[in-house]
Amino acid sequence: MPQFESHFFSSLIFWEVVSFAILFWVLYKFAFPAILETLETRERKIRESLDQAERQRAEAERVLREYESKLSQASKEAEALLGQARERAQRLLEENEQRLTAEAERIKAESTREIEQARRQAVQEIRTHTTELALMVAEKLVERSLTDADHKRFADEALEAVARSQGKG
Repeated sequence: MPQFESHFFSSLIFWEVVSFAILFWVLYKFAFPAILETLETRERKIRESLDQAERQRAEAERVLREYESKLSQASKEAEALLGQARERAQRLLEENEQRLTAEAERIKAESTREIEQARRQAVQEIRTHTTELALMVAEKLVERSLTDADHKRFADEALEAVARSQGKG
């Protein structure tokens, strides 16, 4: 086998080294700059993407803090509005209670006045009927017709008697 002979083997190694050197020089001159440029471009794009992702993360955190702040503020405002509504409802309840109490007092006073007026009217009617009854009884007792002066005197006496009996009762 000729490839394993020493003088052929050494020339084969020489040509392999020469061809590798030429290949390396061609790669170094033409391929490596393009490959390195592509790698650098890719690295720059990745770095920019990472930077942009970091900026977006920071922006998202800032927006989240703003959102939480606004949510907290809205919660406080809602709590304040709820408190105001409770106060307003309590105030309305108290006003209605006062108004109803005043209305009840007015109705009570009016009823008391009406009762007092009805009582006075009833007393007056009783006095009138009592006077007439007393006159009829007196006429029967005396069995004669009384004069106007007698009527007046008997009426006054009957009224005094009724007034005394009511004053005692």
